[in-house]
Amino acid sequence: MTDAPNFNDYDQPIGPALPDWKPRAQPPRTPVSGRYCRLEPIDVERHAKDLFDAYATAPDGRDWTYMSGGPFPDFDSYYAYATKQAASNDPLHHAIVDLETGKAVGTLALMRIDPANGVVEVGHVAYSPLLKRTRAGTEAQYLLMRRAFDELGYRRYEWKCDSLNAPSRRAAARYGFTFEGVFRNAIVYRGRSRDTAWFSITDAEWPAISRGFEQWLSPENFDAQGQHRAGLAALICAARA
Repeated sequence: MTDAPNFNDYDQPIGPALPDWKPRAQPPRTPVSGRYCRLEPIDVERHAKDLFDAYATAPDGRDWTYMSGGPFPDFDSYYAYATKQAASNDPLHHAIVDLETGKAVGTLALMRIDPANGVVEVGHVAYSPLLKRTRAGTEAQYLLMRRAFDELGYRRYEWKCDSLNAPSRRAAARYGFTFEGVFRNAIVYRGRSRDTAWFSITDAEWPAISRGFEQWLSPENFDAQGQHRAGLAALICAARA
């Protein structure tokens, strides 16, 4: 439900006042640790070989269809790609380190960072087969959201993808993002046009979404075979009710 608008001296509707708002800080280049994984700003000497090996476990290159880079035929090509990622502050790329193995098994980034308005996007999400459908994979998303909302006080957290990328759209819905629409002819990449689907989470929605993530990630939510007892989307929905 949308709050009733305020009105100015001309009887025009205007948005809610934010008298105490101040620009937020830039995301720091520091690790974020959880129960199953740790996020670390990409360091090619520590992470590139692990990441290349993890991505090489995929049977083909389909995981890169909707990405701006990849697939990578050899380590040197991936090392050059990761070197550019490590040097960037926006996007700020993170390696996802599996705490059970100590190996980097995927990446994601904070990007389009807008401290003045408290808006940031998660993007460049590249999960290897070693990370997909794991607790660490879900926790990585939660840790980055928690940094944006709880640590830095951002107001809006975005997810964008090619509108034809069905797995990415399903992931956004599972993580509690709200679909906002499609920007047509938004990007040219890989020699083709992209319509971009937009999703977001706001600071008002975050407490309930955070509770859903915490309940899903709890060890009590998993049986002896490692299967979750309650799904993340259902837990978030219940927390919002």
